[in-house]
Amino acid sequence: MASSLFSIMTSLAPNLLVNIWRTIGCLGFVLLFYLSLTPQPPEIPIEQGDKLGHALAYAVLMFWWAQLMRRPTERAVLAAVLLAVGIGIEFLQRWTGWRTFDYYDMLADAVGIAGGWLLAWPRTPDLIAWFGRSRAGPGSRA
Repeated sequence: MASSLFSIMTSLAPNLLVNIWRTIGCLGFVLLFYLSLTPQPPEIPIEQGDKLGHALAYAVLMFWWAQLMRRPTERAVLAAVLLAVGIGIEFLQRWTGWRTFDYYDMLADAVGIAGGWLLAWPRTPDLIAWFGRSRAGPGSRA
């Protein structure tokens, strides 16, 4: 009985981790929309800090979702979706009346997307597999 329970738990663990990863990624999109459309966004106290914020936000989202999307075609679609989101948000900002439309923000988004793609697996560790092994404990092969 205990061994069958253990086998069920180990088979569910990778799926659970992937679902948690997706949930956090979706929350990242929610946060992106909130920060992009709020009347008083946080300020980065350096020159062109908002561009740095754009690049960083889109790099993190690209890197995060690239852990799940391994094939180049999947990543290209992800990059296109992220870029479309960035462009769409700029138009939404124009319509809010309290935010501004800026082509340079779109450029910063694109730079972030490219950076996130370049920093993702296989050039860096497979984070989902790494977290899965960490959860299973030292010496395991999860």
